[in-house]
This record gives sequence, structure tokens and C-alpha cells, in this order.
Amino acid sequence: MRDPNIRHARQRAIAQQIARLERRLIPLRIASNRVSWVRVAIFFAGLVGALIIGSQVNGFAGASVFAIALALFFAVVWYHRRLENWADTFATWRAMRADQLARMTHDWENLANYSAASGRAKTFALDLDLTGARSLHQLLDTTLSRQASQLLADWLTQHHPALEQIHARQNIVHDLLACARLRERFGLAFRLVLREPFEGEKLVEWLAVTFQSHRLKWALPIATLLVAANLFLLALSFSRDLPAYWIVPLALYVAFYFLNQSWLTTIFGALSRIDAELDRFHALLDYLEKVPLGSHAHLARLCAPVRDARHASRPSAYTRKLKLVALGVGLRANPVFGLALNFIAPWDFLFAFLADRYRAQVVALMPQWWRVCYELDAYCALANFAYSNPDYVFPDITPDARPIFSARDLGHPLIPHAHNVRNDFAFDAPGELAILTGSNMAGKSTFLKSVGINLCLAYAGAPVVATQFRAMPFRLQTCIRISDSITDGFSYFYAEVKSLKHLLDELNSKNDLPLLFLIDEIFRGTNNRERLLGSRAYIRALLDANGVGLIATHDLELAGFADQHSQVHNYHFRDDVADGKLVFDFKLQRGPCPTTNALKIMQMEGLPIE
Repeated sequence: MRDPNIRHARQRAIAQQIARLERRLIPLRIASNRVSWVRVAIFFAGLVGALIIGSQVNGFAGASVFAIALALFFAVVWYHRRLENWADTFATWRAMRADQLARMTHDWENLANYSAASGRAKTFALDLDLTGARSLHQLLDTTLSRQASQLLADWLTQHHPALEQIHARQNIVHDLLACARLRERFGLAFRLVLREPFEGEKLVEWLAVTFQSHRLKWALPIATLLVAANLFLLALSFSRDLPAYWIVPLALYVAFYFLNQSWLTTIFGALSRIDAELDRFHALLDYLEKVPLGSHAHLARLCAPVRDARHASRPSAYTRKLKLVALGVGLRANPVFGLALNFIAPWDFLFAFLADRYRAQVVALMPQWWRVCYELDAYCALANFAYSNPDYVFPDITPDARPIFSARDLGHPLIPHAHNVRNDFAFDAPGELAILTGSNMAGKSTFLKSVGINLCLAYAGAPVVATQFRAMPFRLQTCIRISDSITDGFSYFYAEVKSLKHLLDELNSKNDLPLLFLIDEIFRGTNNRERLLGSRAYIRALLDANGVGLIATHDLELAGFADQHSQVHNYHFRDDVADGKLVFDFKLQRGPCPTTNALKIMQMEGLPIE
């Protein structure tokens, strides 16, 4: 078992780092406040000094004083911005550390803002607390982009695993776990650049805009010819006193320009809307291009699309080109300046041509760059989870696992570490069924969820709450949290029957992967006699099928199946009464439960019992 002191040492180190960052922030904020007043003082002192010297000496001296004061003012502004940037950096870093500490201690109130993503299997995600408020997804979700958050949710709700994907994710998480500086710098740079949610679709939408490329092929040469003729005839009219023939090509150029104005505006409008996004885009990918990855081959493979060996093909080269085009388009935004630029050159046609050309070059590359950002963002969330929980282990998911499922010191990731009771559990072969009995609040449902939620962590590529975890890949199916539906006209019992029928269909379906099913309180929506009859028949249907499962129940009569079928095994959780209070140890025991606590609870709360 891993040393639990490592977890506490990391928590102390993070708390100390938060305190250090706070101490560094205080003088920065004080200095920033002082410098802001210095800026005001320099400006007004220069203005007053310029007026006095200008009136008493001469205007040139006054203007010189004001110019010197203005230069000093801009120098102080530059220094003030550096102070503000440092303060923002330290504040962001401190917030990242505080969020990490909150996740390590399950301090839900102080986690970063969370926007729940939708899992692909809503009932499955609800049963195992995979998504939603206070869920596994919220605990892990340090992502900064909506797309990465959804990707992480999809990984966690993948109840039909792909072995190659599991191993590939594990390898990348291992690499990122060893690259603590990369995770921190990536997260810090992402947060500093992206003051609002990251939306790469804006750039993708621009790339998808249909430009009239075929018109540019002949429009630019014609516009160039007309401008050249205009300038040539204008020069001749000044140097040789020729008549104003230049008016003719100028008039033709103006008419030609306005005939093509609509599609030129389409191009420039799309480009101007993403000008701010280009700055974010460049800063993010520029970091990924330059960060050294050493011998981390799996991580390098993930980042390969943004680390092309040819410098001219890297994202930074393309984004610089696009930024230059945006700058050129921005220069012609002023009507007077734009008129002058288009008079001396076919300015709009030229930059429309460049925008279309660069767009064609990156249209196939941009989605790959975004994919790298989103996936790396999601993988960093898994690696941060692994770092924050050094006593968790990476599972061994292999098709030849024997036993087919075994876990030592299995716990629940949503239970705080100090209260997380661990248990050993195993399935030896397909067709087995574990019947879990025990009193109310003894831990049956939590144990069921522990098995399922750790499999979901394993399939996502993350470590699991155990000291040893080995299993073959299973499909997952649950019937834990059933609710009636007024809108669909379903009673609780009918909803439960439909869920159990779907589980049985999945179990009997032809599939290479066995099914691991989790059922909590079977047929609880009907009377005792029919529940027992229905449960017995349903359990018989589960035996010897292509899967294994656990059933938690209060019906001690079901424990008798273990006497009739060798593949059925009984487990239970115990309780006791100490000092007038119920006491649970939450330790999994072999065999059926020897006690119940319903009457004890009723008596303790003052209800009449017989």
C-alpha cells in the first residue's frame, strides 16, 4: 500500500504555496495602487509645467516639457501594466492551487465554477454519480474549455470500453503526471489568455465561410491593372502635362470595386470578428509548440499536429500570417485612410486574396489543433486527479485477467479520504453473482457504486481508489436510482421493471465483452410476496450468462441462492449499537447478514414497535 503521508505532504505543500503567493500578491497590489497615482501625478504635472513654461519662456519649451512628461507617463504606464500582469499571474496561480487543494479535500463549496456536461448515458451517469453536481465529473473537471469538459464527461460515461483507448489514455496521463511543470504552465497560460470560456468554433466558423475564390483569381489581376494604369497616367499628367486620362482607369476601378464590394465585405467581416480570438489562439499553441517534451513519446504523439517538424507548417506560422491579414484589413477601416490605400494599391482585393489563400492552407489543420487543445485540457484534468491522490493506482485492464475482476482496498472517490473505508472484492469467473445484504445505512449502495465508479475511472484512463485493481474490460449496466415519471405516465415499479428488462437484454445480447451489472434493492416497488417471487425468478435468469454482477437487497431470503448455486456468493455489512447509537464499520464480510437494524432505528427515534 502506498504511503498515505505523501497525500498529506502534498496538501501541506500546496497550502504553503498558496500562502506564499498571497504574500507576494500584497506588495504587488500596493505597488500597483501607488503607481496608478504616480501616473496621474506625472500627467497633470507635465501639463501644468508645460503651460507655465510655455507662457513664461516660449511655446517650444513648453511643448518639450510636455513631450518629456508624456514619454515618462507612457513608461510608467508600461511598468504599471507589467505590475498588473504579474499580479494577475500570481492571483491566477493562487486560484489554481486553492482549487487543487479543494479537490483533494472534497471541499465542494470552494471548487471552481462548474458547468455540468451531459453524459452519453443519462441513467447510467445518474446511478453512479458520474455527472452533475457533486459528481465524479465535477471533482475531476479542471478543464477550461466546454469541449474538453464534455470530452472528459464522455470518457467517464463510456460504459462500453475500448481496450486500446484505455491504454492510450493511461499512457498519456502517465506522461503528464511526470510533467508537472507542463500541466501547471498549460493551465496557467490557458487561464491568463482565456478570460472567458474558450470557444474555438469561432475560428472554425470563419474557416467554413464560403469565399468566392474563383472571383479572386481574375478580380485581383484586373484591380491591379486598373490601379497601375491609374498611377501611371497620373504620373504622366504631372510630369508631361498630359490631359487627365488617369480619371478613366480610376472611374473604372471605382465601379469595379463597388461591384465586388459585397463579397469583399463578407470576407473582411468574418476576419474582423475573430481578430481577438487570434491573439488567444496564437499564445496557446505557441506554448505547445515550444514546450520540451523530452522522452514522453505518448504525449509527443498527442501534440504532434502542433509540433510539426517543418516550422513553416506550425500553427504559429499560420496564425502570424492571418494576424497580418487582419492588421491589413484593420488599416482600411478608417474611411479616409482606406480610400488612400485603395487608391495607391488594390488593397482590398490583395488582402481578400491573402485571407482566402491562408484559409485554404489551414482549413484542414485547424480542427486538429483544436483537438489537441481540448484533449490535452481533458488529460491534464486526469493527471491532476492522479497527482492529488498519490495513494490511488492505475488499473490493469486486460482481456486475460484472472480473476476476471479483483480489487484490493477498493474505495469511493467521492468520499473524503479520512472517511473512506476500503474493501477487497473479486469475481473469479463469468456467470458469478454476489448478493449483498445488510442493514440500512450499512454501506451496500456505496459499495455497489464504488465498483462501478472505479471501472469508469479505469476506462477514462485515470487511477482508481485502490491499492491493486485488475479486471477484464466489462460493459457496465446499472439499476440503482429509479424514479417514476409523471410526464411519461410511469409508476416507480413500472420504471424499475423497464430498467431491469433492459439490463437483462444487455446481458443476453451477443457481445464479445461480458456485462458487469449493479442492482440496488430489486423490485422494491411492489409487495413483499411478489418482490420475493419476482427476485428469485430474475436472479435465476442472471446466472451463467455472459457477465457478473452485484445485487444489494434487504431480502435475506435471497441469500439462500448461495446454497443452491455455486456461482452465487453472499456478502454483507454489519452494524452495532453503542451508547444508544448505531455504529457501522463499513467493512465487507463474507456470508449473509446476521442482523437487521430497521426496528432498532424505529425504537431509537421513539416510534412504537412490537
